[in-house]
Amino acid sequence: MRLIDSHCHLNYEGLADRQDEVLEAARARGVTGFLNISTRQSEWNDVIAVAEANDDVWATVGVHPHEADSHPDLRASALVTAAENPRVIAIGECGLDYYYDKSDRNAQRERFQAHIQAARETGLPLVVHTRDAEEDTAGILGQAVKEGGVTGVLHCFTGSAELARKGLDLGFLVSLSGIVTFKNARDLQEIAKWLPLDRMLVETDSPFLAPVPNRGKICEPAFVADTAVFLADLRGDEPDALADATTANFFRLFSRAAQG
Repeated sequence: MRLIDSHCHLNYEGLADRQDEVLEAARARGVTGFLNISTRQSEWNDVIAVAEANDDVWATVGVHPHEADSHPDLRASALVTAAENPRVIAIGECGLDYYYDKSDRNAQRERFQAHIQAARETGLPLVVHTRDAEEDTAGILGQAVKEGGVTGVLHCFTGSAELARKGLDLGFLVSLSGIVTFKNARDLQEIAKWLPLDRMLVETDSPFLAPVPNRGKICEPAFVADTAVFLADLRGDEPDALADATTANFFRLFSRAAQG
């Protein structure tokens, strides 16, 4: 299989101290690319540095909704400037998280809008995190797409079938993590069965959410292969076909990665 881990945190504790080993283990399982995600502005340089040191790693610049309160002065201009680096292929992760409410909801929405503006100015896709905020997420993205110049992915999708369909209608891709392999993820598994193959991505969100059969371990990009095999079996797809399709989808969405 030829796979891309479309969302991982290589600079997080559990992976950062053995980064080379982690990347080699994933490559040995057919992972040919990694999107290293930033969640706060202080990480941007380090996340980009990993991409600069590895031809098969790319970077994002963004501020997670949990961090909205600690970035009161974040403007689209800062994201746009950071995204001038050619190894940066997306804006995010960004979005809304009303489950934990670690940041004020108005602050989350304001930071989200800054990311949307940066995506529009750079032409780069958004990596969107949403949890327990479906109505606001759909409304904000719907308006953004209506105004033009915005696309992206709903990462680590755990939402409703309605949100998945809304995302697809807006031109977004839907990315599935190891959560889909969990026994209690029946609703998500039903969504995974009907998602169009040409609109799906796979990811680990490592070091979190290790899929079956790796539950309880620190999640690694290599485990995206386990998620892909599970999905292929669930959907009745050939594993190689699913891997090839999700890889092609990645390069179609993150077109800067395909440029070199």
